[in-house]
Amino acid sequence: MAIIDIKELQGTLKRGEKLMGLDLGTKTIGIALSDVMLTVASPLETIQRTKFTKDAIHLEKLIKEHEVGALVLGLPLNMDGTEGPRCQATRDFARSFQERLDIPIALWDERLSTSAVERMLVGDVDMTRKRRGEVIDKLAATYILQGALDALAHQSGA
Repeated sequence: MAIIDIKELQGTLKRGEKLMGLDLGTKTIGIALSDVMLTVASPLETIQRTKFTKDAIHLEKLIKEHEVGALVLGLPLNMDGTEGPRCQATRDFARSFQERLDIPIALWDERLSTSAVERMLVGDVDMTRKRRGEVIDKLAATYILQGALDALAHQSGA
């Protein structure tokens, strides 16, 4: 299966399947999960990146365990909308992952997701720097996935 447009995502899911959102960093992967109604994203976990194969095996386990039907990967576009090296790394990850597991993958503009989450954690929650470091990646994945879910809801007129 190829990387698909977010508009096509809902049509690929079977009844009861969820979406998984990934925030791919250079050192960690933040992971979020939707509910079965595809309305709410929740943080799941953050994994430390190691080798691609080990990371992929862990993600495959989570996909099966949580009945995930498709992935939404944050695409780190530059502020002017152009793609830089991190976008290419995300696209490479998506292609490599699909070679292992035939699952629909959509890319979602993640500009400012981490900074938006960081502002919330500093300003609204007053979380310590150490604690922010522990949760920011999975919350960024949640922010990314929620944006995609909101777009899907808007598309279907919900």
